[in-house]
Amino acid sequence: MRVYLDNCSFNRPFDDQAQPRIRLEAEAKLCIQDGVQAGALELVWSYVLDFENAASPFEERRIAIERWKSRATLDVEESDELLQTAGQLASLGLRAKDALHVACAIAAGADCFVTTDDRILSRNSQVHGIEIVDPTALVRKLNP
Repeated sequence: MRVYLDNCSFNRPFDDQAQPRIRLEAEAKLCIQDGVQAGALELVWSYVLDFENAASPFEERRIAIERWKSRATLDVEESDELLQTAGQLASLGLRAKDALHVACAIAAGADCFVTTDDRILSRNSQVHGIEIVDPTALVRKLNP
């Protein structure tokens, strides 16, 4: 299975773990990482992840997330087709960067786009060509 994790998913283990939802999503994201390391999951990376991660003011997070790029089997670069797809996704109400992330996942042929962002998750039924899930849903899907 090919997966694309957006920046908020990569950052989830660094978030305040006091809330049960955040703690569960962080644990699930770590399970997904284990699947990538074991070769059970293919990780997709993109120029949008590079851009967004480079803007992080937290050096520890930035370095930890950047290390995952070397584990990716695909690294998506910008193209006219990708930008067109992102424009269509933005017309559904996704913010520009979010639309670019989802467009990158679609361009890579990812099976799942993993996010913890409720605005993106709420668009799952409107987006065609990929399933949008939170980390816990993906772990449940992998371990029925």
